[in-house]
Amino acid sequence: MPVTVKEMMEAANAAVERIDMEKAKDVLGKGGLLLDIRDAAEVHKTGRAKGAHHIPRGMLEFRADDALQSHDPELKKDRPIVLYCASGGRAALAGKLLKDMGYDQVYNLGGLNDWVNAGGETSES
Repeated sequence: MPVTVKEMMEAANAAVERIDMEKAKDVLGKGGLLLDIRDAAEVHKTGRAKGAHHIPRGMLEFRADDALQSHDPELKKDRPIVLYCASGGRAALAGKLLKDMGYDQVYNLGGLNDWVNAGGETSES
């Protein structure tokens, strides 16, 4: 049966915990990975959160699968991952995808503005 975007978003938001900057700092301080999943053009235009690793949403499956040559070694199933995009929607979908692939500790910070508004620094792409 076909699924709507609304249903996909509801499932993603139910599966992936939305966190604030305080919790994000705690997770990152314990070795978690801050992951920017926006497109390269977005990152080029606005920069990214300082210390963030970048994998575009469209490539995430290929970078997250440790059976593939394209696997990104920063992605480890036992490493907490804090995701962000522009507003949180793609981060939620990406988080659900990672959970479906066996990543247990996945969090949605929301958007880059959430990071900046909470005092997070940015760096150029």
